[in-house]
Amino acid sequence: MGIRDVSLARRAARVLPLLAALSACACGAAPTAPADEIHGTLEPFAREAVYFVVTDRFVNGDPGNDHRDQGGEHRTFDIPLPPCDGVSGNIGYLGGDFRGLADNLDYIQDMGFSAVWITPVVDNPDQAFTGGEPPGCGSILTDRGKTGYHGYWGVNFFKVDEHLPSPGMEFPDLAGELHRRGMRLVLDIVGNHGSPAWTMPVAQPQFGQVFDRDGRLVADHQNLPPAQLDPAGNPLHAFYNATGPVADGQGSIYDGNLAQLGDFDASNPAVLEYLVEAYGHWIDQGADAFRIDTIAWMPTSFWQRFSERIREKRPGFFMFGEAFDYDAANIAIHTRPGHGEVSVLDFPMKQAMEEVFGRKNAGFERLEPALFLEDGPYANVYELATFYDNHDMPRMDASDEGFIDAHNWLFTARGIPVVYYGSEVGFMRGRAEHAGNRSYFGQERIDAAKDSVIHQQLRRIARLRRETPALQRGIQVNLLLEGETAAFYRVFQHEGVAQTALVLLNKGDAPRTVTVDALVQPGDWRDAFDGSRVEIGQRIELQVPAHGVRVLLRDAPVEAPALRELLLRRMEARAHGAGAETTPG
Repeated sequence: MGIRDVSLARRAARVLPLLAALSACACGAAPTAPADEIHGTLEPFAREAVYFVVTDRFVNGDPGNDHRDQGGEHRTFDIPLPPCDGVSGNIGYLGGDFRGLADNLDYIQDMGFSAVWITPVVDNPDQAFTGGEPPGCGSILTDRGKTGYHGYWGVNFFKVDEHLPSPGMEFPDLAGELHRRGMRLVLDIVGNHGSPAWTMPVAQPQFGQVFDRDGRLVADHQNLPPAQLDPAGNPLHAFYNATGPVADGQGSIYDGNLAQLGDFDASNPAVLEYLVEAYGHWIDQGADAFRIDTIAWMPTSFWQRFSERIREKRPGFFMFGEAFDYDAANIAIHTRPGHGEVSVLDFPMKQAMEEVFGRKNAGFERLEPALFLEDGPYANVYELATFYDNHDMPRMDASDEGFIDAHNWLFTARGIPVVYYGSEVGFMRGRAEHAGNRSYFGQERIDAAKDSVIHQQLRRIARLRRETPALQRGIQVNLLLEGETAAFYRVFQHEGVAQTALVLLNKGDAPRTVTVDALVQPGDWRDAFDGSRVEIGQRIELQVPAHGVRVLLRDAPVEAPALRELLLRRMEARAHGAGAETTPG
């Protein structure tokens, strides 16, 4: 699984050989093992790189499932908004489906991605919402006139939304297409809420309702404000909290409802049972991992129970949550024993990447505080899902070179890289939710992507990571993070694999020579891109192209005394201080 306790016996079995190696070094003897155990994580999912799509916005592979006449006067297909700076957002369905995704898996895999994260697939309401506030340029959580094209307004968590499947391309078929290519399917799940539940002028069918596997109604908000619900007296209200939105100054926003969404009561055992059974169904259908939406809106004790139940069904099942918070201490709690023991999206790193590679053009040193390579709050920082933007925020506002530099960092530094659809060509850069962030991508853009310099360079670095164990799960040691240049090692030594990657980055407009005098591993290295031999002596002094990356590989255990000692100290500290270990694999 991702992040969890292991038995004392297992921990001892891994730590004692490490201590023995340290003891041997102290008395001048060579280690008896072929290579010391050195790694950032042994979590299998950390090998992956993830391409994230809002399924409805990717490619319309089957117009037959568009349901263009759905919703009547509250239609659901193609609902454009007034333009924001010349670009119109859209809050209706636009036709993207499983077929469109399956037809382009070769495109995604060719870029170097090995996993696809899709938005929720559960059934959503069949009309546009009439409550809430109207959306506008820059607004969030304003849902009037919107549809459930994004999938986050579940009404039946066992049933696939009718806009997604096609004959011969149901959810299991999509999963099978990924698995046939050796790829993995990450399913977005929601545990905090269902669909919008009140403020409608007249109650609409499905909104604020929840149905079970057999289509029976198990919860109904009945278009009532939360304070008017009667969970004790009305069984249909028992799924929901009776607390409404919490105003500023009266508590945390996480204490109340998110917008007008029906807020599930985490203290009700029936809620946990429903969600565990429903999401277990999608595991049976082929889901390989979960991304957990709005994880911070429910208590960590709920997620601990949920993750334990899911892993009873599928040991080792990887999950990462969305806690939209730039304070690492706040989001790290979800990675800890008793609080969920899942990974999280790395929002502090997202904030730093946006400043370094976006229009602010901050120096590489801005990334260092977000790395938490030592003494950080996370159970394992190497298992975080790293990203620079997504569907809930403006896309990164960067030049082509900024995207190239961001990808060179994202696919070589610690963490599991996640890239939002279209970023491989700089699609809708800088655009917020209602101003183009979730615009339709389409087959024509995919077919033309190979001509984009962003795509070309992303493909180069992502495919390298896919072939390089050290870049996937190796421990990171920074040598230089300053201004427009960066240098660091990634070291992976485990079960007969010994590989060190030396990564050199330059985000400047001119070639630069990167010089490093400390922690140098001398010897024969090879260029990871062209295979040429590179000899390193007592210092590193190598030129890196403008907006470029160089990766040198050494397929042997680390021998340089100072570097080896540092790595072993890091491993010992993590073994004693992390409080959690990861599953070997």
